[in-house]
Amino acid sequence: MRHHRLNRLRLAGLGLAALGLLAGCSLAPGSHMDYQTETAPIDELVDIEPITPGLIASWQTAAGGQPMSAELKAQLEAYEYRVGPGDVLSIIVYDHPELTNPGGTERSAAEVGNRVQADGTFFYPYIGRVQAEGKTIGEIRSELSRRLAAYITQPQVEVSVAAFNAKKVYLSGEVSEPKTLPITSVPLTLVDAISQVGSANPGANWHAVYLNRNGQQQRISLFELMRNGDMTQNRLLQPGDILHVPSAENQAVAVMGQVNRPGSIPLGNERMTLTDAISRSGGIDERSANPSGIFVIRGQEQGDKLATVYQLDVRNAASFTLGNRFALEPQDVIYVTTAPIARWNRVISLLLPSISLPGVAAETVNDVDDAQN
Repeated sequence: MRHHRLNRLRLAGLGLAALGLLAGCSLAPGSHMDYQTETAPIDELVDIEPITPGLIASWQTAAGGQPMSAELKAQLEAYEYRVGPGDVLSIIVYDHPELTNPGGTERSAAEVGNRVQADGTFFYPYIGRVQAEGKTIGEIRSELSRRLAAYITQPQVEVSVAAFNAKKVYLSGEVSEPKTLPITSVPLTLVDAISQVGSANPGANWHAVYLNRNGQQQRISLFELMRNGDMTQNRLLQPGDILHVPSAENQAVAVMGQVNRPGSIPLGNERMTLTDAISRSGGIDERSANPSGIFVIRGQEQGDKLATVYQLDVRNAASFTLGNRFALEPQDVIYVTTAPIARWNRVISLLLPSISLPGVAAETVNDVDDAQN
């Protein structure tokens, strides 16, 4: 619980810090923001984006219903399973039952097959040790046929994997049944893996699933993949991959400022828009809110900018339709300011000393609201 509380405080701190970057903003003629601070241009610290029809259209073009990436398609077409230590091979030499099933017909191929040892080899009658690790089934078949030809006239050999034990991927977190899944002769994708464990739990964070591979972490949106059909989010899983589906407990958006019920709203596994979040917060306080000052602060994980700040101007009520098309992401901070924006300098002077002090971020929001009124 302490860990989750600290995460929420960091979330509030990020939002307040991003607002602090706007401390030097002033309302210029024509109600356009002058994003300039006393120390550095604000666009060197954050990206400023007005929420416009063009911005929404560009997002909708890029999201949802995307076909499989060319990279994944090429990987699937070129996929061949390569045998590893622990795999059990079933080998049939036609017309030679003594070589095909020396253990009798009562036992399965997985029980009597040829197990690949830790050194990557297995033993076969007449020819001795055969190197199998790293080879395809076709390559092993060709080598067996070639070497058996010295003892059998025109040997007809069939090779398959009776038990896939060498290569696995690991699923953890909020799935119906955390488990290991074998890598087999059928390529295993992220969608396949999630389907095999019965999908993600209702309490899972569908917006940020983590694929850990060779010490590198990829963030994947299960929401976009499973809900919106964005197949560019799919991946071909590789041996040793760890797929973690985190809990949605701390995956929320924070709504602050001049709304009737400030607080956190969990996203869950459904789409939530800016208008949805404001509505669930009781709507904007029309007595004190500035209709041109609805901001969404979104932290950036990469790059040299602290955050992207999106601004929605709803002086024209029709602009709420843009808010209804603006999809929120986990840990977004929504802040509704009071008028006039020019008074932010005094407000931010109260906010900044408190941002780094644990336990005071939430209380500070209330103090700021009092200062603005």
